Amino acid sequence: MDKEKSQILVLVEGNKTDYNLMNKLLEIYGISDSHEVVSYHTNIYTLYQEMFQEGDPASVDLLQNLKEHEPNPHLKELFDRRYSDILLIFDLDPQDPLFSVDKITEMASYFVESSDMGKLYLNYPMVEAYYHMKSIPDPEFDSYTVSLEELTGHTYKGRVNRENRDHDYRKFGVDKKENDIVIRQNIAKAWRIAKPEALSPLSITPPEAGDILRRQLEMHSKENILSVLCTCVFYIAGYNPKLLE
Repeated sequence: MDKEKSQILVLVEGNKTDYNLMNKLLEIYGISDSHEVVSYHTNIYTLYQEMFQEGDPASVDLLQNLKEHEPNPHLKELFDRRYSDILLIFDLDPQDPLFSVDKITEMASYFVESSDMGKLYLNYPMVEAYYHMKSIPDPEFDSYTVSLEELTGHTYKGRVNRENRDHDYRKFGVDKKENDIVIRQNIAKAWRIAKPEALSPLSITPPEAGDILRRQLEMHSKENILSVLCTCVFYIAGYNPKLLE
């Protein structure tokens, strides 16, 4: 099915930062008409309980599950529509009491195909990573990490606000040129995380999500840190790499 004519569901975790970011990017890259962005209003570990806790997630219809837990009648109707692709955009949130390596690994292994069960994009540690740049481009971006202490203390978002170039998300990535740079920097950093032995990760195609997750979980386990990375923007490169030219 032609993605330009089909409808794509973009499920985001919250109704503010990630909702606004995805709508902005889809608008900037001229593909907003074929996408429906909907907030899930809770995190990925709640979704795990709803779909994986009882056994085989393939036996659970994702859209009907979303409809069942959606209190808004208008949004319920959205889950009765047919979509060619489903994107799930969530934060890793390792500080969440329900977090476990097994859970997130199982979900990442399951949600790998947007036109079937859905494709998962995990942000490290959360969607605010997109705004964690002191300049565009930011030559220090590759070095940015976040500690588990910052996450449990709920101080990371404040840090991003302080270190963000504009101290105002609305002024960050104001045009296509700036967003091209931000997306490319995140892709390049993702390659350095997933394949640190590579000398020059210049591909505009992001590395495998499973490779990124595996390396991030290793850092989390050994050092109680994550490398700051926004992967939901990889969707733009995957949708059409020419959009970043």
